[in-house]
Amino acid sequence: MSVTAEPADSGPLAALSAAGVSVWLDDLSRELLAGGELKKLITDKHVVGVTTNPTIFASALSKGDRYNEQLRRLGEDGSSVDDAVFALTTDDVRDGCDAFHPVYERTRGVDGRVSIEVDPGLAQKADATAALARKLWDTVDRPNLFIKIPATRKGLKAITAVIAEGISVNVTLIFSLERYREVMDAYQSGLEQARSAGRDVANIHSVASFFVSRVDTEVDRRLEALGMSELKGRAAVANARLAYQAYEQMLAEPRWQRLAAAGARVQRPLWASTGVKDPSYPDTMYVSELVIPGTVNTMPGATLAAFADHGTLPAHAPAEEDFAAAAAHLEQLDHVGVDFADVTETLEREGLAKFEASWAELGESVEREMHAVSAPMDVEGSGDDDESESATLLAIYLNDHYAGASSGSELFRRAAEAHADAEGRAALTDLAQQVDEDRDALAQIMADLGVPRSQSKAAIGWLAEKAGRLKANGHLFARSPLSDVLETESMLLGVLGKAACWRTLRILAESDTRLSADNLDTLLDRAEQQSATLEELRSTAAVRALRHQPSPTR
Repeated sequence: MSVTAEPADSGPLAALSAAGVSVWLDDLSRELLAGGELKKLITDKHVVGVTTNPTIFASALSKGDRYNEQLRRLGEDGSSVDDAVFALTTDDVRDGCDAFHPVYERTRGVDGRVSIEVDPGLAQKADATAALARKLWDTVDRPNLFIKIPATRKGLKAITAVIAEGISVNVTLIFSLERYREVMDAYQSGLEQARSAGRDVANIHSVASFFVSRVDTEVDRRLEALGMSELKGRAAVANARLAYQAYEQMLAEPRWQRLAAAGARVQRPLWASTGVKDPSYPDTMYVSELVIPGTVNTMPGATLAAFADHGTLPAHAPAEEDFAAAAAHLEQLDHVGVDFADVTETLEREGLAKFEASWAELGESVEREMHAVSAPMDVEGSGDDDESESATLLAIYLNDHYAGASSGSELFRRAAEAHADAEGRAALTDLAQQVDEDRDALAQIMADLGVPRSQSKAAIGWLAEKAGRLKANGHLFARSPLSDVLETESMLLGVLGKAACWRTLRILAESDTRLSADNLDTLLDRAEQQSATLEELRSTAAVRALRHQPSPTR
């Protein structure tokens, strides 16, 4: 990105900073770090922080050749794609933290922050999310780091856990006011636990990233379908302003006052997704409309450049009448038929899907670049063609099954949460855990065989399961009486396919010492038990949904 130079104490960005808004950049790459542009943004453009995500890192890999040497070394060392992604991203973020350290010192820890995201595939696993957050925190090893954790329901538990351990967090993917209140509660719970453990809560920082532009994108789409285009382009700012009002209300509560008296730092609202999606809207509207002291606005490079060029500030920060108008607008949306709760639920679901797809894209980019820079030259007599072809076919076979395991894992979790009866939910919850363990077992088998996992295939499997929600069961995204039947049938087919994979590998184990016959026998027995459980659940669901119920006699 490029921003025209001007004195650091003048211009729209200077005015925005003076108004109490922390200007952060939603971008990071080695080109920015090594090329000197990030330093110029810090010194000349009031940029005091950076946020990152998998899409940003995938884009960074395509810029120049600054990653090639490290990728070549990782490839030669036999590193997995996951390990390579971890190394690349933590190295960049560590360098970013060092670049912002003077800002961190000057602002006494408030700004100078760089965020790194946990694997979004763990968003429904609180303990795994917390474990990866600790690993990232320890690996980057910089006090101005933020660990980025999605605000899913399971994510809330992880947020509390790591805050309690003194790890600073950027809570991301917040769309609804209800979820935002839960995020504020999770932060305070973590601080209370940290304080009880004797930690200095003044050293713990957090921001809550409230997504903006995507709200207008979804609401506008629904308004157009309803023929109510005159209401477009106002929901996102209204929602964000009400979020700030909720934040102010939280600050006035006795619970927060007790924490503040103990030295706790506020969890600042951060406006994310501030790049305008609709070209008919002003390109700086999600910055200009949300100029509120004590908040953060993280901008894509294009939005930052646009605001530096022609951004404007409102006459005053939002006041009570603005909050009232925001609430009235959301009520009007409900009146014309826009279910705002469904809007935010849809956005969270789609946002998580986009995060996971971006993570897979990042892994695919790393995998491709590792092969491009580290593939050995052909050597005469280096191997038998038939043996090489067999290894290639085995890799394809196992990666196809791993992709299926990834989608199956998501299906089991969703089915467990939504099953019609408590006994079925308990059984599916247990099966979901087993399916996760089976996928991990397959991953270990692939590692033992020297078969690299294809990130793109895993992503395809996961996204295919998401698309499966649109199957014709009589409802879109909602459950019908047939949902339990169709889901158990799908899960049963998946387990039968998994059992076939174990049988194939069991045959190979007779001649390949890298495979454990006993381990495969155990996995096969478990698959057969899973099939029996699913067949029982399927039969029960079919009877409940399809058996004719005679009308009661009068």
